[in-house]
Amino acid sequence: MKSRTTILTAAAASLAAITSASAEEAPWQPVSGEGIHYFSTSVKHSEAPTETGAVIRSTDIVSLTGDLTGTVLYHPVTVIDGAAGTLNNSGYQVFSGTVLGGEPVLLLDDSFSFEVLLATGTANGTVILDQTLAGPPTVCKLTVNGDGTMTEDGDSLFTYEGECQVEAR
Repeated sequence: MKSRTTILTAAAASLAAITSASAEEAPWQPVSGEGIHYFSTSVKHSEAPTETGAVIRSTDIVSLTGDLTGTVLYHPVTVIDGAAGTLNNSGYQVFSGTVLGGEPVLLLDDSFSFEVLLATGTANGTVILDQTLAGPPTVCKLTVNGDGTMTEDGDSLFTYEGECQVEAR
C-alpha cells in the first residue's frame, strides 16, 4: 500500500510541475494585423430610441488577418448619442481561428469597448479575449483602431495590435 501512495504522490507532483512549467513558459508575444467589420451583413435584432439617439442590438461578423486569423461573431449593444456625436459598443464576441499560427481556438470576450466618432467614422477600442472555450488556453489583449475607411459595400476596415499568451498543450 505504501508504494501505491508513493507512486500517486509522485505522479501528482509531476503533474503539478508540468502544469506550473507550461504556465511559466507561455510568454506574452506581440501581435498585429487587420480586420474588416461586415456592416453589410449585420442583423439588427432591436432598436430603441433614447433622448439623444438610440440603443441597437445586433449580430455582426468580423474577419481578422495577421497574427490572429479567423472570424469573430460580434454581438454588440450599440449606444448612439447624437448630441455627443458618438457611438459606443459593448457586449459579447467570440473569436474562432488561430493565434500566431498555432492550434485553432475559440475565445470569448465579454468586456470589449469601442467608441466611434460619428462625424469621421474614426473608431478606437479594446478587446480582451480572455476566456478559452476550445483549444489551448489563450489570452489576447488588443487595441483596435479604424480611421473611417470603408469598402464599397459599406464595411469598415481597421487595424489591431496588442499581445497574446498561448499556453502549450
